[in-house]
Amino acid sequence: MVAILAFGGLMNGFAQEEEEEDEVLPVGSMAPDFILEDIDGQPLSLESLRGKYLILDFWGSWCGWCIKGIPEMKRYYQKYKSKMEILGVDCNDSKRKWKRAVEEYELPWKHVYVPKGSDVCDDYLISGFPTKIIISPEGKVVDTVVGEDPKFYEMLDKLFK
Repeated sequence: MVAILAFGGLMNGFAQEEEEEDEVLPVGSMAPDFILEDIDGQPLSLESLRGKYLILDFWGSWCGWCIKGIPEMKRYYQKYKSKMEILGVDCNDSKRKWKRAVEEYELPWKHVYVPKGSDVCDDYLISGFPTKIIISPEGKVVDTVVGEDPKFYEMLDKLFK
């Protein structure tokens, strides 16, 4: 046993750095409110969407993993749209590219555009794309998933059973 501990201790000196977890909003915290322009050019506030579960999907047309995940997002939207809403939050696109992507991929949920200089991505601690944040009907953070991860869909199935 002593040899194993000593060997383990020796190996720790040479081990690669562990992957750091992304910093995310704490579960149970209130989701920061915002008002952004929707696809029709109208202001849309986060607070106006309270009352059922909300998925904030931070994405961009330039993000390969975001695009790859669209078919599954569409499937889950159809499956649970009576219990939840999705709000696509476009980041780092021009308005033209954003609108074209929503149309091209036939995304049926609500969408808002984050203009350059907005603090929304900072307020939500967005560090990678896609980032999906589940918000309760009361406006509190339920969970955050960074990247296109099956864990997100498993959480939805568990939440809506």
